Amino acid sequence: MTLSDTAPAAVPARVPAPFGRALCAMITPFTQSGALDPDGAGRLAARLVDEGCDGLVLSGTTGESPTTTDEEKSALVRAVRAAVGDRVPVVAGVGTADTRHTVELALAAEKAGADGLLVIPPYYSRPPQDAVEAHFREIADATALPLMVYDIPGRTGTRVEPDTLIRLAEHPRIVAVKDCAYDLLGTQRVLAETELGYYTGCDEYVLALYAIGGTGYVSTVANAAPRRFRAILDAFDAGDTALAARHQRQALPLVEAMMAAGLPGAVTAKALLGRLGLPAGPVRAPLRPAGRDAADGLLAAYERLVSGPL
Repeated sequence: MTLSDTAPAAVPARVPAPFGRALCAMITPFTQSGALDPDGAGRLAARLVDEGCDGLVLSGTTGESPTTTDEEKSALVRAVRAAVGDRVPVVAGVGTADTRHTVELALAAEKAGADGLLVIPPYYSRPPQDAVEAHFREIADATALPLMVYDIPGRTGTRVEPDTLIRLAEHPRIVAVKDCAYDLLGTQRVLAETELGYYTGCDEYVLALYAIGGTGYVSTVANAAPRRFRAILDAFDAGDTALAARHQRQALPLVEAMMAAGLPGAVTAKALLGRLGLPAGPVRAPLRPAGRDAADGLLAAYERLVSGPL
């Protein structure tokens, strides 16, 4: 058999997307006085869905979950659910350092109308892997909602090791991973051995993870440019890998400005959305707003991206 006789390479097998493919890690809009802005949250959520997001993740790091109250988290879910109806899944971040508190938040999110849960491993206490596994299992047992494990050791101090994820995949309600571990080898092991939906939480890895069989992304940059990020997945699905790569490269300056410029994503996302006249408001302390130069740079990177062809 010659090379020309072989069949074209197949697109890697992809498990069903439990929460859609193109998810936005949505900011939490505040009023100028710093209170939760449910109306602004609803308007932003509706825009994101209209612009191509097929899932919304609330109260993650970008959503300033460390500084919102339990009551505000539930109110945010209710406001977004009312705004988008059943058009897309709404996933609620409920992770804390305390298993009992996380269960309480999970139950509250379910009552408020969430479709799924985003859960981090307990931070700061740095429990061993058997305790990490037990933490996720207890939360998954507490509600009827599907759960996405958020593996982000750079913030929590605790990795959810590939072997732990493989064991957790046996639980019927643990269905997905938001991957910010920067361990492509470990990611491929879990992809090969489980049916977990795998979402990158790192905007620079959207195409890389999708190309090896990942499910999609949970993107901070999609708060401002949802169509541009969805275009990466759409081009790849259409078989145009060169176009997908071009979309990923074109997004790089905005990704760098928002995610790699020394400021948290919540700060940069709110600065850019504010410049665009979209619901955002201030960040809460200890975060501080972006300076004028940073906001100018964000707007310039955004304008360069959206002025190009899709």
